[in-house]
Amino acid sequence: MNDRHNLSAGRRDDTDVAPIETPRPAKRERIVLADHRPQLERLQRRLFLRSTLSVGALAMLSGCNMQDGDSVDKVLWAMSRWNDRVQAWLFSGTKLAPTYAASQITKPFPFNAFYQEFDVPEIDGASYALEVSGLVANKRSWSLAQLRTLPQASQITRHVCIEGWSAIGEWRGVPFRTFLERIGADTTARYVGFKCADRYYSSLDMATALHPQTQLTLDFGSEPLPPKYGYPLKLRVPTKLGFKNPKHIAEIFVTNTNPGGYWEDQGYNWFSGL
Repeated sequence: MNDRHNLSAGRRDDTDVAPIETPRPAKRERIVLADHRPQLERLQRRLFLRSTLSVGALAMLSGCNMQDGDSVDKVLWAMSRWNDRVQAWLFSGTKLAPTYAASQITKPFPFNAFYQEFDVPEIDGASYALEVSGLVANKRSWSLAQLRTLPQASQITRHVCIEGWSAIGEWRGVPFRTFLERIGADTTARYVGFKCADRYYSSLDMATALHPQTQLTLDFGSEPLPPKYGYPLKLRVPTKLGFKNPKHIAEIFVTNTNPGGYWEDQGYNWFSGL
């Protein structure tokens, strides 16, 4: 009896049971993108560089400590410059890029830039003047009408984008060699640079600038360049990747100092031949 009483006295009613507290999830730390921007930019630059290296160059990285960002970046830049020298050595000023039939032209030809199509610059062709500077004898500017008085040539060639797509287009304009000769450019200089109305900039080695297919393009097909394709003037270089074909050109200069380029300065291989 006493035992039963003791058991009953020791039993708790459900209302007396203390609730079991469920542990709250740890508060998630808010990630602010701006706090990690330097690391993201370094990673992006490294991926750009690695994507442009040859298999042999990448093999040379096998002994590197991949945690040492600065050291790896230096090696990647060195290998990219090595690639430039090898590509320049292999480049032939007489070997032509493939050409195509009119029936093979890509329609519509894609738009591509570092901005959206609605941001394409609006340029007044009537007042346009192409500036010329650097190692040239004649530094006068050129209007569109004056450019059209020079010998013209057409080509149907493939534009190859580093993003993995390509498209065939018909381009008409002044052979770049003809223009360089007309302005008295020092063709023993190493580089030709380009400044554009959309803030883009790029540069070529002189051998590529003198290649017979490198062209100052005025027309796409039988019409003046549409704004989205580079009006009023673009460079067509079928022996190079697409980002080496600057649009909306505002100035051309000849120099012995490498001018770099918009994408090249972010890690893309500078020579970027096909």
